[in-house]
This record gives sequence, structure tokens and C-alpha cells, in this order.
Amino acid sequence: MKLKSTIDSIISKALLDANIPNPNLSVTKTTKKEFGDFQYNGAMGLAKKLQTNPREIATKIIAEINSAVIEKVEIAGAGFVNIWLSKEWLAQELALIIKDENLGIQKVKSKKNIVVDYSGPNMAKEMHVGHLRSTIIGDTLANLLELLGHNVIRQNHIGDWGTQFGMLIAYLEELESTNSIKENLKDLEEFYKLAKKRFDSDAAFADKAREYVTMFQSGNEHCLELWRRFIDISLEHCEEVYERLEIKLTRDDVKAESSYNAMLPSVIEKLDSESLLSLSEGAKCVFLPQNEIPLIVQKSDGGYLYATTDLAALWYRDQDLKATRVLYVVDARQGEHFKQVFWVAKAANMVQEDVSLEHIAFGTMMNEQGKPFKTRDGGTFKLIDLIDEAIVRAKNTLKDKDDTQESIEQKAKIIGIGALKYADLSVNRESNYIFNWDRMLSFEGNTALYMQYAYARIQSILRRYDGLFEGDIKIESDIEHELSVTLLDFEDVLHKSANECMPSYITSYLYELATLFMRFYEQSPILKEGVGQETKISRLLLAKITADTIKQGLAILGIKTLEKI
Repeated sequence: MKLKSTIDSIISKALLDANIPNPNLSVTKTTKKEFGDFQYNGAMGLAKKLQTNPREIATKIIAEINSAVIEKVEIAGAGFVNIWLSKEWLAQELALIIKDENLGIQKVKSKKNIVVDYSGPNMAKEMHVGHLRSTIIGDTLANLLELLGHNVIRQNHIGDWGTQFGMLIAYLEELESTNSIKENLKDLEEFYKLAKKRFDSDAAFADKAREYVTMFQSGNEHCLELWRRFIDISLEHCEEVYERLEIKLTRDDVKAESSYNAMLPSVIEKLDSESLLSLSEGAKCVFLPQNEIPLIVQKSDGGYLYATTDLAALWYRDQDLKATRVLYVVDARQGEHFKQVFWVAKAANMVQEDVSLEHIAFGTMMNEQGKPFKTRDGGTFKLIDLIDEAIVRAKNTLKDKDDTQESIEQKAKIIGIGALKYADLSVNRESNYIFNWDRMLSFEGNTALYMQYAYARIQSILRRYDGLFEGDIKIESDIEHELSVTLLDFEDVLHKSANECMPSYITSYLYELATLFMRFYEQSPILKEGVGQETKISRLLLAKITADTIKQGLAILGIKTLEKI
């Protein structure tokens, strides 16, 4: 349920009934429980506007509050309205959640067509650690928006076009006689290095590579066939990564850079028809207001640029996909580029004015020295190798467990992948973050393993109870009250995370919830001898809702849970 919206509506009605204007409602959760569950801080602002005493306004508001949702209201300080929720009402709402497979999370009333553009690997090379953040942040946002009821269109804008592919297919052609294409492309990184070395050292090969660029971009079938086979195998490398990370990107979600080629001349014509084009040193470009550096869309030699392709993609997403919101999950360093592209798209009427275009920027993953993450020899760290290492390290945390080898392998995969994802998603996406294996695989702090442990511990409690889960929730203590309010806050957190595209809001919530449950478990024995049956059932039900919420939250992040660790 939307807990904050429920409190907002009660305060709004009280303001209306008291004939007090309500321009900016400001109900927030309290940070100290002695001040209640929620607090209304608007009386001070209203008092200044109405030239009266804020406590008088707060008194009028309190006099009009009459709701079964609220148990107690008090005025504090200069005019803060502190609000305590009713234990009976909380119990009733939790009873509804436990019967609902969606945990009371309602679908949005206004469904949007939302394009999430993420991952976007370069087909010339294997995916490296730089692709991790785009891939898992994008997948999380797509999962979240789908859960809330939106129509989500996943788009993988792979880089499959450009001059480097002339070099690659020319080199591939030479090697075909000695090995199969799959064998040659087993290690894309090595293949690229060898092709580049040949290009730099052999003038005849370099000329051939340049010729092949022109040929395959002009539609030469022989070159196109080599290119298609290269791209197909390169995509298989990506799909191996997606399968390991359990990312929901498929071939159907691929909308390659090359797929917009036919649209590029029309993009130039559209910009010209809207009187946006200018010539600068022979290149066609668009000058933006208060920006000396233009957006170049066609070079003097007639070639197009990434900006041209991005404009074509936006045009397609507006006209064909009918998108109402487009999210680009791309490195923060591309901020200026997207700012320009978005402005031009709107100015050229390629995208309707009410379509929200958003660059979901993220920082860089750094090593412990604060430098970009690299291999020990300074090379680019392949993403598949990082995934494998995460699983191996996770297995070491389980080596003393009494499990079968198959069980250990399966658990290690869930723990390793979960740790890799959670460590990234728990950081404000706009920040750079330090990659640390020990912290990532720790059972303490805001980590995936801490969440896994909390979930598994609750499952252990539920398994040990051999009776029926029949009864009501009765909130008998402050810690149970606090846990109940936090559980009902889940939907609000999801909506805030979706609106601001911040997965870290979800991880922060889950950590707060798991930590709160641990305190609840310590203070409120569940299966201990002497605990009454009604109290036992009530606490078991609170535990079950907590576990279900943790599981759902982790599922949004693309992380599986374990019944036992």
C-alpha cells in the first residue's frame, strides 16, 4: 500500500476542513520514533504566509483529524505535528498483505510505455567491467517498472557499425581458411588485438580494411555476410554474460546501431525542414542556445555520427514504440551528449513535448586505489572473468558447509552473482564506487549476504514451527509497531525508486528492514517456550511478511534468495 499517500490524504482533508490553504503538503517519516511515525512540518510555512502563529495552525489541523488510521497526534516545538499510526489499523493492513501474492503493491492507474535503453555493448570486443553498471542498473529499473504495471520496452543499443568492423571482417576472412569462425572468435579481445596489430603494420591490409568498410556499408553481400557472422558470435559472448547475471535481455531486445542506418538521411532532412541545420567547416550541425559547441550530425565527407543515430533512435521510439518515457542508462561522462541530443530531438519535433527523456547517469567502478578497475597487468577486465571470480570467492564462504558439491555450486552462483549486483546497486548510481571483494562478500553491513542471511534465518524459524499459520497479527510492542510501519512503507519506496531511477533506495530499505527484524527477533521471542499461541502466530506472520518483502525486493534487483546458507 502507499502509506505516505494515505497520511497525506488525511492531513490534506484536515487542512481543507479547517479552511487552511494547502499549497505544499510536507508529510515525512520521522527519524526518531519518540516523535511518532510521521510528521507534518507545513504549519511554519503557512503561518508565515497567513501571518499567524504556527502552533495555532497546528492546533486547528489536529482538531480536524478523525481517522481510524491515526492513533495519536501531538504538537511539538514551534508547530510540528507528530503522528502515531493505529496499531489496530496497521495489523489490518498487514493482514491484507499476507493474503496478497503482490504484497499489496498495486499496479499504477496511469500505465506508461517506458523504453529502458541499457547494456549497449560494442560488438567489436567482449563485454568488460565497464558494462556491468549499465547492465544491472538498467535491468533493475526495467524489473521495477514492470512490477508497478508499466509497459516496459527493453532496448539493447549494441554498437555494430563503424570503421573498425572493416578491419575485423578483413582479418576474419584471412583466418577462415585455417579455422572455423567460432574458433577464431573464441577470444574476441585477443582477436581484436591481432587484427589491430595487422592493420598498423601492414599497409596493404589496412587499405583492404578501409575498402571493406565502404563495401559492407554500401551493401556488398560478401562483406555483409562476414559482418553478420561476426556480430552473431559476438552477441553469443554477450548472451553468456546475460545468462550468468540472469539479465532479462534477449535477441528480441536488440536494436542495433546499424538498424537506424536507413533513417539517417531522413534525420538530416527533418532537421533542415525545422530550420535547425547550420554549416560549420563543411559539417552539418545544430547550434544549441547558450552553447558555443554545436551538435555535429553529418561530417564534411558525408559520414554520420553517434548523435545522428541517437536522434534516429529517439524518433523511432516516439513514432513506432509510442514511448512516453525513455531512460538511457549510460555512463555519466555522456551527460553533455544526451543533453544536446534531447534538446535537438524536442526542437525538431522528433519527440513529442510531453515525452520524458532521461539520462540515467552512473559513476565509475574503481579499484581500492581509486583508479578505474583493471586486471593486474593493467588490461581491461572482462566481465565474464569478474563473474567467474565472484562465484569462486562465494564458494569459499561455503567450503565448510555440509552440502553436496552440486548444492555448493548452485549456492555459490546465487551468492556470488547476488553479491556482485548488490554491491553496485547499493551505491548511489551517480557516484563512483570502490570495488572491494571482502566488503562485498561480508555477512555484516548492507550487503547481499546480510540480506540472504536474514531471509534464510526467517525461513529456518518458519520451518521449525510445526503448526498452522492461522490467527491474527497483534502489535504488542514498540519494535513490532516499528517493523509494521516499515513493512507497509515498501510500496512508497518502490515508487520513489522508480520515479528517480535510484535502485539504492531499495537496498537501503531492505537493509533497514532486515536490521529491524534482527532487533525484533532479539526482543520478541517467537518459538521460545512460554510464548502464548496468539503471540507466537502474530510474530510468525510478521516474520513471514518480512521474508516475503526481502525476497520481492531482491527479485527486483535480479537477485535470488536461498532457503538455507
